Amino acid sequence: MKRLMVTAVLLVGVAVVVVGMYISRRNQMVVMDQAVTGQWHQVDVVLQRRADLIPNLVATVKGYAAQEQAVFSDVDKARAGLLAAQAPMDRIAANQQLDGALGRLLAVAENYPQLKSNENFLRLQDELAGTENRIAVERRRYNDLVRDYDTYVNLFPNNVFAHWAGFAPNNNYFIADESSRQAPVVNFSNTAPATQGK
Repeated sequence: MKRLMVTAVLLVGVAVVVVGMYISRRNQMVVMDQAVTGQWHQVDVVLQRRADLIPNLVATVKGYAAQEQAVFSDVDKARAGLLAAQAPMDRIAANQQLDGALGRLLAVAENYPQLKSNENFLRLQDELAGTENRIAVERRRYNDLVRDYDTYVNLFPNNVFAHWAGFAPNNNYFIADESSRQAPVVNFSNTAPATQGK
């Protein structure tokens, strides 16, 4: 009888420890998951800010380089894709398309000296550069939080508790597209007339 009582007390003690660990780890996973979600919203805000700047930038460039319709069309399509995307992975993919289209737009601007000296274009280009810096900072923070969350969820015994609680690794990292690793080609030999302006 005494042995049965000791065994029961030990089992209850182990159960209390396991339940306590589960509750503690689950709460930590909730906190980390919410941090990832919150940081994603920060990334989304700066992506939206950039998307809002693009129509003004395109309109300014169009005033000088009206014949570059393919580039303008690519930027418009990429921007629409970013605004339409909902899920983080879709927004990340759409952002990569927009990065490439913007790179081509800014490369076109290099061929128009009057455009490069236009005050409105310079201001928009500065705002875009500042926004790109914010995007880089927010993406880095987001990736750091995703990494921390994924590491925590995959560690033992957290992975067991995560499975019980329905938490899975996030794996939605912002990764640079291969095309963004290459600088856009700028052709300085083309000195297209820039008679049109604002």
